[in-house]
Amino acid sequence: MTTQWADYEEVTGGLTDPVDPSRDHITGAANAPVTLVEYGDYQCPFCVQAHPMVAALLQADRPPIRYVFRHFPLTTVHPRAEPAAEAAEAANAQGRFWPMHDLLFSNSPALEDEDLLASARALGLDERRFARDLVERVHAPRVRADFLTGVRSGVNGTPTFFINGVRHNGAFEYPVLRAAIEATARTEAGRR
Repeated sequence: MTTQWADYEEVTGGLTDPVDPSRDHITGAANAPVTLVEYGDYQCPFCVQAHPMVAALLQADRPPIRYVFRHFPLTTVHPRAEPAAEAAEAANAQGRFWPMHDLLFSNSPALEDEDLLASARALGLDERRFARDLVERVHAPRVRADFLTGVRSGVNGTPTFFINGVRHNGAFEYPVLRAAIEATARTEAGRR
C-alpha cells in the first residue's frame, strides 16, 4: 500500500472516525465506560509487545473496557503486515477474527504466505476460501479503510492507542495504560 499524504484531509490528534459496531472489530464489555482503540500492525515488534498488555487489560476486573482493533500496516518497513491484516479479515469472513488476531501476534514475524495458511489450518478455517481471499485480495479495501481512518486521526506509527477518542501519548506498558484507563473511567463516572 503506497501512501500519498496529499490525498488526505486534515490530520488531528483525536479519533476522527468513531467506533462503529457494524464495521469495527470489538471485544470486551459492550457497555464499558472506557473504549480503547488500537491502530496496529501484525509485523510491528512494538505491537507484538503491546498485545499481552491489552490482553491483561481486558482480563482485569476494573474498570471494564471495550477494545477495538484497527489495521495500520506500515508496509514500507513491514512488508508482510498488509498480507497479515488481510489474513485477519479473511478469518473474520469465517467468523474467526479474534483467534486469528491472537495467532498472528503470537507467530509474528512468521507471516509469509505459508505461515498464514498454516494459521488458517490451525484455526480450522476453510483453507480454499481463505487462500482465494488472500490471492484475490478480497479484504484489501477493508484494511485500507482502517488505515485511512488512522491517517485522518493523526496515526503515524504503531501501536497507537486512543482512550475514549483521545490519543494516548504515553507508553504502552501495562501500568501506564491501566492508569490512563482508570483516570478516564473516573472522569466518565464524574460526568454521570
